[in-house]
Parts: sequence; C-alpha cells; structure tokens
Amino acid sequence: MARPTKAIINLAALRHNFDVAQSLAPESKLIPVIKANAYGHGAVPCAKALSRQAPAFAVACIEEADELRKAGITQTILLLEGVFEAKELSVAASQNYSIVVENQQQLTMLLDAELPSALIAWLKVDSGMHRLGFSPEQASAAWHALEESPNVVDELVLMSHFSSAEDLDSPATGQQVKLVKALASEIGCKTMSLANSAGLIAWPESRCAWNRPGYMIYGRNPLARNSLELKPVMQFVSKVCSIRTINAGDSVGYNGAWTAKRESTIATIPVGYGDGYPRTVKGGTPVLVNGERAPLVGTVSMDMILVDTTDIVDVEMGAEVELWGEHITVDELGEYSNSSGYEVLTRMPARVLREYQG
Repeated sequence: MARPTKAIINLAALRHNFDVAQSLAPESKLIPVIKANAYGHGAVPCAKALSRQAPAFAVACIEEADELRKAGITQTILLLEGVFEAKELSVAASQNYSIVVENQQQLTMLLDAELPSALIAWLKVDSGMHRLGFSPEQASAAWHALEESPNVVDELVLMSHFSSAEDLDSPATGQQVKLVKALASEIGCKTMSLANSAGLIAWPESRCAWNRPGYMIYGRNPLARNSLELKPVMQFVSKVCSIRTINAGDSVGYNGAWTAKRESTIATIPVGYGDGYPRTVKGGTPVLVNGERAPLVGTVSMDMILVDTTDIVDVEMGAEVELWGEHITVDELGEYSNSSGYEVLTRMPARVLREYQG
C-alpha cells in the first residue's frame, strides 16, 4: 500500500467559496489570489477549476504566471509584486500579464521599455501597510506618467493593501480606504482594487471594481467574529501505521519529550514536518483518529508523529486520521503551532500527494 498521507482537494468547495465571495460584491469582479501554489492547494488545478468563474488570476511573480500559461490558463494574470527585471516586461506584454507598479524603479523600467504591445498596469499606493507602494504624495505623478505612456493601455487600476482588515476594532482600514478614495478622486481614477478577503467580508466601503480574495476561497474566514458558509478546500489525512502499548513512566519521541503517566496506547502516523505538519505544534494538539480527537505526544519528526489513543476504542492499523480539514481547522493548527492557517497551508510541500475531487 502506498504511504497514506495525502491532501484531498475539494474543487467543488473552491468553486462554492468563489461564489460566496462574489455574492458579497455582485457588481464587482473577483480576481482570486492563487500565489504560493494556490496557498498549497495546487495553482494549476485550482485555476482550471475556477476558469469559468474567474475573469483573471493573481500571483506573486512571473514564474507563477508562466506555470499557469504553460498549463493552458488563458485569463489575464496579475503579477502582484510587479517585475524584478526589465526583461520581464516583454514577456508580460506578450503573455497578457497585468503588472503592479509599486516603486520608481519599476515605473522607470516600464516607461523606458520597448514592448511588443501595451499592457495593463495597476498602480499600488502605500496607504498604511508600509511594505510596497508609492507614497500618496508620489502616487499622483506616477499615475499621470502611466496614463501618458504608450506602453500602458487605458485600463489603469489604483490599488492598495490593508494592514489590519481582520481587526474590526482597528481604525486603520477605514483610514486606508478614505486615503485611497481621496487620491482616486484627485487623479481622476475610475477603477480601484482594495479588498482582500477580510476587506471583502467586513468592510463594504472597500469593495471596488476589483476585489482580491485569497484565504477565503480556500474555505477559511480570516475574521473570528463573522460567519460565512465557506467550505474547507483541503483535508489533510493519513492512517495509523503502527500501534504500541507503553508503561507508565515510559517516554516517547526524540529526547523523551513526553512521558506516560499511565499505561498508554500510542499510535504512529506517517506524517511529519517533511509533509508540512508544523514541527512547532504543542503537545496536546488534536489529531482526529477514527472520528475522535486524540492528543499529539512527543515531538514532531520529519516523517512521523505520535498520538495518545488510549481513550479511543478499537484503534487498529489503518485507522483513518485527519490532521486538518472538516473537523480540525487549519486555523486551529496555526494556533497550536504559534503560526497561522495561512502559513500552515502554504508550507505544504510537493512531497504530499494531492488528490483532487469535484
């Protein structure tokens, strides 16, 4: 039997989540973010699954865009970090990639380039994240330079990114929206993009011509105080591969990190940090075995974890295991590993078999 650890990707759930996102802003266009291998879910299968719904896709860089094109994806693809070298601009123009322009070097490269055709540019303004983007004071000149350039088609988009949209008590998001809309009015911009997943869900004023959901289309809501009918797209599963009984006082795993206080049944599961299961998870992290939660014991190895199944009846070799998915959320794993569901998903390596359904 092949190693049973795999990620089951529910493409019907992905399409459902896209529809939920679209329903929040039915007059807008959604550009689903499928960077980082679609948050670990597989960029090409996810793009193909959404090809009838999504008018465009967003990725981080040109290498991710090229992967989609080679796989036959025909939609416009937005490079969220823009280009890093001038030679990428010709590829972007020939492949119908839209580019974000977020600094003076990128702007100069675009204005000076000799391109086979003009391309769509998204001008990014730094409204408070302080990571990428022109300052509000610089953005007006950059916008007008792009307007006048023959290398840019007349479909300029003004965009920004929220720093704290998941925090409903923070004034930051409202301030960012006001800043960008004031700038748009000043420069005569008609097309904007502000909302990420949290913005789309919780900040109606941020919904613009283009919205950029990422995390939510994979079935997770970044807001703890908001309820949406999203469905998890990934279920990470395995099976018990070994069982042993240990005595009170026996320790398990590297460095004897956990010691049994009673006679205990320990199940070994063939999954570890080499499969994207976080090494930093705490003891007691829940693992679903035969439909019941059991605590992780000992340290996570590269290829295996140990679970105390003493209180679960009839655990046998081959018993079904869920690491996250329907019953244990990836956000819960993020909390147990002092991380986030975003990181847990995107660190899923190529070694893990993806099984696509729906």
